[in-house]
Amino acid sequence: MTASPLLSRHGAVPGDGADAGIAWHYGDPTAEQRALEAGRAVADQSHLGVVTVTGPDRLTWLDSLCTQAVGSLAPGESSELMILSPQGRIEHVAGLVDDGSTAWLLSETAPALAAFLDRMRFMLRVEVADVTADWAAIGEAVSRPAADGEPVTWVDPWPGVTAGGTTYAASPTDHPGAARAWRLVLVQRDTLDREIQSRLDAGWTLVGTWATEAIRIAAHRPRAGREIDETSLPHELDWLRTAVHLHKGCYRGQETVAKVHNVGRPPRRLTMLHLDGSGHELPEPGAPVHGTATAGAPAPIVGRVTSVARHHELGPIALAVLKRAVDPSTILTVPTEGGPVAAAQELIVNADGFSADRPPKPGPTMKGLLMGKGCAADGGDLP
Repeated sequence: MTASPLLSRHGAVPGDGADAGIAWHYGDPTAEQRALEAGRAVADQSHLGVVTVTGPDRLTWLDSLCTQAVGSLAPGESSELMILSPQGRIEHVAGLVDDGSTAWLLSETAPALAAFLDRMRFMLRVEVADVTADWAAIGEAVSRPAADGEPVTWVDPWPGVTAGGTTYAASPTDHPGAARAWRLVLVQRDTLDREIQSRLDAGWTLVGTWATEAIRIAAHRPRAGREIDETSLPHELDWLRTAVHLHKGCYRGQETVAKVHNVGRPPRRLTMLHLDGSGHELPEPGAPVHGTATAGAPAPIVGRVTSVARHHELGPIALAVLKRAVDPSTILTVPTEGGPVAAAQELIVNADGFSADRPPKPGPTMKGLLMGKGCAADGGDLP
């Protein structure tokens, strides 16, 4: 990915890692966060990938492959979906919006996602293309979908529980992300700078990823480029809210999704960490999270940090994926270059590992029957 032209703007400080190629901030990250929360901010999100699917079978075909029910998606309606491994692990996450003739997928794994979809076309009337070189995303603190005549726009459904979804949240009815508005507007890449300038001329503020990440973390919003590893399950990240439909037809990985929801518990849980702000050092994403040391033994590693930011009101905060059995009241520690930092937990995924609508324990007539058995996409036996 080439560097964004916005990096030439006054005060721009480049991002790194998953946010390489765009600005971390433009000189005043605190003011940028406040503008974002006030709904008058625009963010360069041109590091995201864009994949298109065209053809008359595009939505029903995507529906057969992914975790979400998108076969009847209306033009302009936004959705979020996942592609899972046969074992139910998250491989790809994408925001989806269809304009009536083209399905637009926004993803942090666009090349691999496009390659996977292309391999799965078989005889269906679909065409897949990675159009990242031609299209770029602009982030806006707006929750309104595109009006007639406006560019293709994906509206983030988080933290709503979409039809067919559920939540593993510790507090299902009171979510800190409820006030966060976010959408991605697609523009031709060669017009990116001009599109941003038009918003600045209207009085908006240009913000970097320091601001967008701080607001995202405070909203408990998982991100594919940060929170996912090779063993991630949707349940561990409370992602059944927006990206999984529990009652749709068969898809790859469905058996694991159903078993964990119906009769199991996710082995890990996403949590927010409030970090000790008395020092100036923050942990790096990927840093180990340590529990309480016992006599004669070092503090065990109980998880890892996935996202970190300094919030303008909450101070230093992070997202971390922990072992589910970690006591929520335990004060954890995270290493930094300046030494270990204490971290208090704020529950995102509840510690008991049960969803808000977990089915009752099956009766004797259900013994031996497993949800998803016989699903060819899962590699099960055909009936």
